[in-house]
Amino acid sequence: MVTATATATTDEQALAELKREHGPALLSFLLGLTYGDQQRAEDLLQETLLRAWQHPEAFDAPYESMRPWLFTVGRRLAIDARRSRLARPAEIGDDILATTADPADVTDRAVAALDVRAAVRTLSPEHRAVLVQIYFQGRSVAEAALALGIPAGTVKSRSYYALRQLARSLPGYSRAAASSAA
Repeated sequence: MVTATATATTDEQALAELKREHGPALLSFLLGLTYGDQQRAEDLLQETLLRAWQHPEAFDAPYESMRPWLFTVGRRLAIDARRSRLARPAEIGDDILATTADPADVTDRAVAALDVRAAVRTLSPEHRAVLVQIYFQGRSVAEAALALGIPAGTVKSRSYYALRQLARSLPGYSRAAASSAA
């Protein structure tokens, strides 16, 4: 049992000496790989030293210095960390979530429906009838023309002018917002 404690102490001493001897150079190298991100570089340094501790056979390697082994492990860890970050979707802050409407909240849809109803009421009966046939009942131009007893060209013309009137009378409507949504 005394030998196990002595071995653990020796490993800790060797690791402390490894960090003292190669730590600053390795940290500088890792700072370059992380584009100057001090926190990431320090995390990678700690992970590299942990790997050295987990692989004591690396201390027995026939090399004069552990530095090439440490730099190789650190570089591979940096590459893996970067790939991992790029594989995940970008994180968003709370400020974006605060300005985004809750999909479960039906208030915005109810207000929009009331606005549309009020705007449709401002149309002439002929224009309103065409929109009801095409947009609310889902009929084609030919079907709406047949149902209303007017030519198809008249249905097209009335729907065009009715939609223009709605665009002007709906609150908050802008052509730029409509064209970017399309």
